Amino acid sequence: MRAIVIEEQGGPEVMRFTHTDTPEPGPGEVLIDIEARGVNFIDVYQRSGTYSVSTPFTPGVEAAGSVAAVGPGVTEFPVGARVAWAMAPGGYADQAVVPAQRVVPVPDGVTAEQASAALLQGMTAHYLTHSTYAVQPGDTVLVHAAAGGTGLLLVQMAKARGATVIGTASTEEKRRLAGEAGADEIIDYTTTDVAQAVRELTGSQGVAAVYDGVGADTFEASLQSLRMRGVLALFGQASGAVPPVDPQRLNSAGSVFLTRPSLAHYVAARAELLERSADVFGLVAAGRLEVRVGGRYALSDVARAHEDLTARRTTGKLLLT
Repeated sequence: MRAIVIEEQGGPEVMRFTHTDTPEPGPGEVLIDIEARGVNFIDVYQRSGTYSVSTPFTPGVEAAGSVAAVGPGVTEFPVGARVAWAMAPGGYADQAVVPAQRVVPVPDGVTAEQASAALLQGMTAHYLTHSTYAVQPGDTVLVHAAAGGTGLLLVQMAKARGATVIGTASTEEKRRLAGEAGADEIIDYTTTDVAQAVRELTGSQGVAAVYDGVGADTFEASLQSLRMRGVLALFGQASGAVPPVDPQRLNSAGSVFLTRPSLAHYVAARAELLERSADVFGLVAAGRLEVRVGGRYALSDVARAHEDLTARRTTGKLLLT
């Protein structure tokens, strides 16, 4: 089968396109024929060495397809079942062996492309808006990179829960997409003081929550945009890691809360994984959550996908198909 193998962490060029043997599922595992794979920043972190990963490995923590075989003890998924997974490696290949506990069913009305585009980022948007800071009707929230894959889903979910959404985006096209997703106000963060604009838009009150997946470039503006006792959910670091923060700054900002959440901790239990994935797929199937695919790449063209993602040349979700 075709696969991407990384033998040493580094730049996009370390992802080697090769052919390997088809893996066999062991106890509690399923073998999945992959139809589409999501490209995520966590893939970049693992490839580059930002996150330590044992080598060699096949990257890709999100994909969708059908069950080709099951290992001993697996009864939940029959051969042929349509499934998807997130937060387990091996997606950049034609087939992958995945622990059955990480696999979720894909319902009728959701395609493999939609499933692989929506699962990881959809569950991320879900836990952020439903659990990390549960958006309440009447809240105003700030979403950075509002035209990105997660950003577009965050905007839609926050709006569905009754929030006024302020988004940030860097280009006219991205601001248009954020507006179409439901953002009430969109700030060009390349030319505008974001925190000052937020204060003006909220009558100097600030926002109930900031959803920040950008990190170093936006952290200061995020902190300064919060209302008293607001929540800064720093869920990513696309622009780099945030330097250490003096806790006293949280006090002076208005007794605000800073959290660095991870999807893995919000789907650690099987029941929670099934509940979140079912909610996300249900919204997609009902047409209440639009999943924008911003680019499709051949598996052999994975380096370009990573380059486009990290250069912020894209909108929506990138897929390897």
